[in-house]
Amino acid sequence: MILEPPPFEEPPLPDDMLADDVALVTGGGSGMGLSMATGLAQAGARIALFGRTKNTIDKGVKALCALGADVIGIAGDVRDPDAICAAFGAAERAFGPVSILANNAGGNYPVLAEQMSPGQWRSITRIAIDGTFLCSTEFARRCSSASRGGAIVNNSAQYIDTGFPGDAHSAAAKAAVATMTKALAREWAAIAIRVNCIAAGFFPHERSGLDNPEKLARDGQMIPAGRTGRIREFGWAAAFLCSPLAAGISGETLVMDGGDRLRRSLLNPAYVPPRERREPWDYQ
Repeated sequence: MILEPPPFEEPPLPDDMLADDVALVTGGGSGMGLSMATGLAQAGARIALFGRTKNTIDKGVKALCALGADVIGIAGDVRDPDAICAAFGAAERAFGPVSILANNAGGNYPVLAEQMSPGQWRSITRIAIDGTFLCSTEFARRCSSASRGGAIVNNSAQYIDTGFPGDAHSAAAKAAVATMTKALAREWAAIAIRVNCIAAGFFPHERSGLDNPEKLARDGQMIPAGRTGRIREFGWAAAFLCSPLAAGISGETLVMDGGDRLRRSLLNPAYVPPRERREPWDYQ
């Protein structure tokens, strides 16, 4: 039997649990960032979406407004400290001090390591590593100066422990995010900031495969849970980690992959070297 999460209309957290919170979500206009923002909004948080592409942010704002959320969109780059400072300022002017930070901004594309240019390496690592660090430290400084705590949730990836063919840039960046989570949690415990992380498996969304049902079904059959992730459950997990229900959790990385990291058996398909595949992320 394949287990499914509750329907979207039945979120697990009370709709006022985060009513006193303001959340800034990076890369929040679409995909997994928007799912984080949605989960937080369903629990009552006011939302500031922060991302590079205004059109994408505007679409995210529209989607959250349709749910009745209080939300603003802010265009800017997480690699730019001045833009980050301005984003926090805009969120504070609209809603008050930011008490939740969801670091989601990132990117990925397949390229074999020996074919990867320095620019390609930096295009992924700077967003994930630098962006997460710069946003987190700006958040911490503001919380500390106001003598208030807060919660951070970071988006990592399931393959941080195994690597992934054609993904040296992202695997390295996501592993850094998970390690950074532990370091910041230890450093900021004294100022009441909790820092956690989700190492996400495959969560199809509008920008990653929802238009290919055949591939989704095939991918689901390879995962012990019998299915790929449902994007709503990723957002709910992020909201839980930022909620009072997780007040005793900090420095943790929640692996959320349907057991995919456990998929090692004699019945696995034959291993195909990356250079012999149709493309590096394929398994044939």
